[in-house]
Amino acid sequence: MATLGYDANDNSVNVVTPAGIGHSAAKAVLDFRHHDGSNQLGDLNPGAYSDYTGYAPVNTPTTINNPNRWQPLQIGANVQKFIAPHWGNVAPYALKSGSQYRKVLPKPAGFYTEPARYDLQALQVLEYSAHLTDEKKVIAEYWADGPSSELPPGHWIQFAEFVSDRDHHTVDQDVKMFFAMCNAVFDASIASWDAKRFFDYVRPVTAINLLFAGQTVQSWQGSIDGANWKPYQAADVVTPPFSEYISGHSVFSAAAAETLKLFTKNDSFGGSVTIPAGSSRVEPGLVPAKNTVLYWATFSDAADEAGISRRFGGIHFIDGDLESREVGREIGTQAWKKSQKLFGEEENGHSDD
Repeated sequence: MATLGYDANDNSVNVVTPAGIGHSAAKAVLDFRHHDGSNQLGDLNPGAYSDYTGYAPVNTPTTINNPNRWQPLQIGANVQKFIAPHWGNVAPYALKSGSQYRKVLPKPAGFYTEPARYDLQALQVLEYSAHLTDEKKVIAEYWADGPSSELPPGHWIQFAEFVSDRDHHTVDQDVKMFFAMCNAVFDASIASWDAKRFFDYVRPVTAINLLFAGQTVQSWQGSIDGANWKPYQAADVVTPPFSEYISGHSVFSAAAAETLKLFTKNDSFGGSVTIPAGSSRVEPGLVPAKNTVLYWATFSDAADEAGISRRFGGIHFIDGDLESREVGREIGTQAWKKSQKLFGEEENGHSDD
């Protein structure tokens, strides 16, 4: 702060000064978000951000009581615990409620009610798994975590930084772009977790292990018993600790991409990343065989790759991906309209102010 010419000890809330406006605005946001349903303070249930809704999985790591529902896995000595099943209750930015888009989502395939569709989606995941190229493996790993554990929202922050440099943004433009995009992604998190909690849907690893136990299947691991199939993920991950439907990666990325497209008035991106040879966490030293470049001509390309990466990685079914992309685009548009109103730019869009 001092090197930038600011007094770090200035705590003024006098709104006739820039610092006072900043402090007052920050306090208002913090005060509101301390009681927004996220349980940040641990006052709704002991432990910051802990669940206060009483969620309990119907399956156990060793028993499938309902093949339509999420199964916590045992990873080493630890049993997975559903992350933030209450998140759909958080007060959103532009959404009417966390369930706004869940109400229009089709039901995922049922093991008993739609067995052919249930089996087909599992077979699609197996098909990806059996034909993973180095590039597809890189895509699966890059979006699963990233070079510095960014996860999907962090990837899009990096992409927005690229846009800022590319378009030579002013501070005002950056404030608006990051504000709009991050709030869209925030709403995407609420909508997707509302759906995850409501549908509580099975992950591919559970469905495939159940459906193909005792059968030889082809996968990135070679020819194996279906009961032993694993997604293309690091051994300490296997599959995320929450349900499948809908895809967080897909909805986050679609919402962010839509915001950047609307902000810049263009889908053109031009971003890229180079993945060093042998840097895989799943197959260290082997994948990729040579430096591999991922390039995205458009924001939409990047969002679509983020979505399909989870199918390459064996984390999501096709519906969980594609339905999420559509919801994410709608959330991005809805959030952008609110941001424009707050910016006073309903008709102007991207401003140079």
